[in-house]
Amino acid sequence: MTKPLDGKLALITGASKGIGAATAKALAQAGAHVVLTGRDVRSLEKVEDAIHEVGGASTIAPVDLGESDGIARLASAIAGRWDKLDYLVISAAYLPTLSPVTQIDGKQFSQAVTTNLLATQALLANFDPLLKRAEAGRVIGLTSSVGNEPRAYWSAYGATKAAFDNLLDSYAQEVEKIGNVRVANIDPGATRTAMRAKAYPGEDPQTVKPPEDVAARIVELLVDDFPTRHRERVEG
Repeated sequence: MTKPLDGKLALITGASKGIGAATAKALAQAGAHVVLTGRDVRSLEKVEDAIHEVGGASTIAPVDLGESDGIARLASAIAGRWDKLDYLVISAAYLPTLSPVTQIDGKQFSQAVTTNLLATQALLANFDPLLKRAEAGRVIGLTSSVGNEPRAYWSAYGATKAAFDNLLDSYAQEVEKIGNVRVANIDPGATRTAMRAKAYPGEDPQTVKPPEDVAARIVELLVDDFPTRHRERVEG
């Protein structure tokens, strides 16, 4: 039986756990060859093992998004093996400790800016040529409601996500009339992840949806396609 994403190449950042790992598995099950990126090699290997167990195909490409040339080296390596990139899923994110604006930890804020914002620009810049070579290049960015709805104590994270959304929306406008690349901002909503547990330590994780639900929606979007500059929240 032909799988809907046969022949497609997908790169997933933050693929070692949570929504990134679930999305990698779901895309592979749908037929795509997935490139798994993250810093934790052992966790990436576990995701790859799970993919191979169901007959999927994947490649591990460990990278620290905070390294000055890490993303450029990753893009060069992928371009050396494949002539296009069909899907770029930006799932990696860093959540600083929740705090008042006046007490934001500078070191953590800097890491959030690097991971959530600067790395996103570098990913778009370095993979833009490969996305444009695809028949229908697609970028999926995992965002958060606090990016456009400021919330007390979430300012450090929310500010980076507001900028993240701006970058993706601007890129979508820049490419929509010169090719076939489209961009979607997906707010996963309340999802059972390590980041969620960090933000809500007293919450029963069983009361929120699993990351597989978000992954399934991402696959649906890529199979059925979506309009340029698409945004939605995954409820559940």
